[in-house]
Amino acid sequence: MVLIFLVIKLQNMLAFIPLKNINFVANYLQMSDVNRKWFYLIVLSIIWGTSYILIKKGLEGFTPIQLGSVRIVITSFFLFLVGFRSIRGISRKEWFWVAMSGLLGSFIPVFLFSFAETEIDSSIASILNSLVPLFTILIGFVAFKIAFTRNQVIGVLIGLLGAILLVVMGSDINPDQNYWYAGLVIIATVLYACNANIIKSKLQEVSPMGIAVGNFVFMLIPALILLFFSGALSSSVTKGAYFMSSLGYVIILSIVGTCIAKVMFNKLIQISSPVFSVSVTYLIPIVGIFWGVLDNEKFTLSQVIASGVILLGVYMVNKKRSVPQS
Repeated sequence: MVLIFLVIKLQNMLAFIPLKNINFVANYLQMSDVNRKWFYLIVLSIIWGTSYILIKKGLEGFTPIQLGSVRIVITSFFLFLVGFRSIRGISRKEWFWVAMSGLLGSFIPVFLFSFAETEIDSSIASILNSLVPLFTILIGFVAFKIAFTRNQVIGVLIGLLGAILLVVMGSDINPDQNYWYAGLVIIATVLYACNANIIKSKLQEVSPMGIAVGNFVFMLIPALILLFFSGALSSSVTKGAYFMSSLGYVIILSIVGTCIAKVMFNKLIQISSPVFSVSVTYLIPIVGIFWGVLDNEKFTLSQVIASGVILLGVYMVNKKRSVPQS
């Protein structure tokens, strides 16, 4: 019943969303590029901030491998249904970078976060995701020769400081958490940063939908193999007490948190900069902590202050300076 309710609600929601033009609201409001990128930033923060609690709930009925493979398969079929034609414009040279974008920006991180949340709270996972902008600047400069400003460096360091404060406070509140698993989230943030730079440097001429669909063209077969061998379709899983509810959470996670959000993120990168686009990870912890508190994860006033430090970092990252540091 839970699954049927969720699917019906999603169908009602998606019926009004022209997925072929995912920036329909921004266009309707006749936003400038500056306002449009902030619109995407806020919406993505809400969507991805919610993803961590959905992963946590999905793990009640699936193992990390099962959850990751089911998520990729559902997302693939949905993307193929609404946007498969978009890959026609991808050139042979660009296909390599599309594949790399899918591997680094979706496939590996999906499983890293699933494993990480078997040991750490969803709110902690969302906080650690704030490391992405720092790695984006470093990788962009070293690998792609993308210049950065002094304000951007100051901003990511301030944001990183806020994230560290939140993590330290979280470890004090929950001393039994295994923070070795937090390293999996850190690895995922490095991969996200690589993906942001790949899209900005190598895939500017490919549509956001084309990138997303192309990513999952490469991911679908490996995901199907993992789905089969992980036992996700076995009776022991499908007859489990949490199977229906977990599947419902994964469906929402796949369609909204992966499919729609990925297209929006690709568009955000193209109309802004890699560093601005991954600044979404500074706002994600706020949403993630909100859901964590509702799920009885502890959160204190001092962590509210640390969240304010993160928002200060967002401001500094996007405060313009005329002279780039190189």
